[in-house]
Formats: sequence, C-alpha cells, structure tokens
Amino acid sequence: MGITLHWFLPTNGDSRTDLSLGNAVGAAGSRVTGGGGTERAPDIAYLGQIARSAEQLGFTGALTPTSSWCEDAWVMTAGLSQVTERFKFLVAFRPGLLSPTLAAHMAATHQRISRGRLLLNVVTGGDDAEQRRFGDHLGKQARYRRAGEFLQVLRALWSGQPVDFTGEFIDVRGAQIIPAPQWPTIYLGGSSPAAMDVAASWADVYLTWGEPPGAVAEKLDQVRERAKAAGRELRFGIRLHVIARESAGEAWAQAQRLLDGLSPAAIERAQAIQNASQSEGQRRMTALHGGRTDALEISPNLWAGVGLVRGGAGTALVGSHEEVADRIAEYHLLGIDEFILSGYPHLEEAYRVGEGVMPVLRARGLLPPATTDGYAVEVAP
Repeated sequence: MGITLHWFLPTNGDSRTDLSLGNAVGAAGSRVTGGGGTERAPDIAYLGQIARSAEQLGFTGALTPTSSWCEDAWVMTAGLSQVTERFKFLVAFRPGLLSPTLAAHMAATHQRISRGRLLLNVVTGGDDAEQRRFGDHLGKQARYRRAGEFLQVLRALWSGQPVDFTGEFIDVRGAQIIPAPQWPTIYLGGSSPAAMDVAASWADVYLTWGEPPGAVAEKLDQVRERAKAAGRELRFGIRLHVIARESAGEAWAQAQRLLDGLSPAAIERAQAIQNASQSEGQRRMTALHGGRTDALEISPNLWAGVGLVRGGAGTALVGSHEEVADRIAEYHLLGIDEFILSGYPHLEEAYRVGEGVMPVLRARGLLPPATTDGYAVEVAP
C-alpha cells in the first residue's frame, strides 16, 4: 500500500518565523486576537488559499487543531469545505466538551455539506489548565476512560438506531441521529498506556508525533499488541514538520535561520509550559532536546528545534527533497501509512513539499501518479 500525505491548517495564524504560533504563549499570542503579530490572520481567505493549494498539489487533506488559542475547527472546516472540491478535513476535537450524540449529529451534518470529506481527530487533552478553561475538571486517566465511552456511543449512533448507554461518565437514553451516508475515519494519538488502549479499541488510525524511528517502532508494536488483544487492526500515522529544499545545505540553513530567530527568553518560557504538561507525548517531545540548542539533530534528518518553543509536535524532517523522501520511506517501512506534515509559512512550504518531495515519492511508487488536472489519484485504504 502507498502512503497518504496530509497538510496542516494554522487556525491561529501563520508566520514565516514564529514557530510558537501561540502554542507556547496561549490565546494572547494568537493571531485570532491580534496579539501574536499581523503577518497572516487565520481567515477563510488565507486558510482557503492553503487548502486549495494543498488540494491541487495532491495532499489528501489537512489537520485542523483544537485549543482555546485558535479558531474552532468544526466551524472553520465547514466553511472551507465550500471553497474546496476534494480536500478532506481532519477536525481535532475534545470528546469531554460535547456529548457523543451532539458530536455524531455535527459529524453527520458536516459529511452532508462537505460531501463526505470529514475526518475526526479525538484529543483527550494533555493539559489540566487548558481543560479547565472549558469547564472540564477531570484528570488525565479519567479523560481517557471517558473518551472510550464517548467513542463507543459515537460508533453506535452511526447505525441510525436508538442508543441507550449508561457508563461512568456518559448516560444517554434513546439517543438517535439522522445517519450520514459515510462516516468519518477516527484518528487518536497519545503515548501513554491509557491512550494506546483507547486507540486500540475504538480508533481507525493511531497517530504518533515524530520521534526517532526506533522509538516509533517500539510504540507501534505496543499499539499492535493491544489492538490484536481487542480483535482489531489499526492503521498508523505520524505528525511532522518539514523543511525540504533542493539541497541539504539549503534546508539546514533554513532550520538555522528559524533557530536564530528564537530568543532565550522565549525558549525558557515555552519549556516551562511544556514541563508542566501532563501529556506523556509532550514529555517525550521535550526530552528529545531537553531545552538545549546545540544538539537538535536527534536522528538523521530529524530536527527537534521546533519543539523548543512549540508545544505538541516538535520535530521536523530537514534535508534535500530526496533525503526527506528517504525518511518518509523509512517511517513507512515501520508501518506508517499517513503523514501529517506542515511548515512555516504553510502556504509556501506546501508548494516546496508538493513540487519537490512528492515527485520523488511518486517516482518510488509510494504515491499515486498525479493526473492532468493536478490532483493525485486517491487510493482507497
């Protein structure tokens, strides 16, 4: 099977130099509020430009994040579905902030107005302070137990039949929706045992952040074992930034320019926030660099510089088009089929990947050939 490439929609604003994009500084640093700069606001015009470009280049879809520092993913992608044709939207959302019946109802509506282009990324939340902003006071372990119940009810509702369910957190009686003609694929990530258990039982695609290949292989094996015990099989995806250029020298020079734009104070502030996170995935990301700036190539062509100031996915593939394709192929051999990529700024970097890396992957048979209208031929999973 070949691979699927997705892009990313920066729904709190875009920048040529600011790696934090609000992740390290919260809502005050978001371009939604205007506090994080005025380079590129996250409006339909600009995000539509990214989405249409990524669609034309052959990306299958794009991830849209969830947090109090960015625009709402459901609303934004519903709007963007009207200015794109085939592009899919991986909507990140938190199951504890709405009922499974409402989520199923929203997903069905989204599927109808987008003509079946919704994907769902379930995010349990790794930061208690962020959860409390939304009125959610459960701890991390309880959030995962609740996510399991949520997904069990969500999948049951897709049948269109009435659902009764009483669990530790969710209690619905006679829940029912108008079913969509096609239900979205469910993605779920997390590095803790609890996250892997929920993914093994209820997700379709398990997501990991970009760790060195050996660490990723170990994690995927753990999820496979859990899925096998549950009588299921999952697909796997990975979230990475990309700095791809004609030559390796150009790519690393760009990485250095991004690093040179980071102040020690910004790094210290971001690291304090990351170290306070309850997320096991964030702990693993932070451990890759430990706040240091002098040892950031943690594996061939894998650079941890983004994670100095950006929470969440903090590594980038850096190198020539061929080297980046090599690393993608390496992860694919481990079992990764879906790649969610991004770059700063997201519009220009989509073209660098689409026009530089994608042709290499197509030549190697890892991506389907592009058609005469610029779109790639989509291969069913």
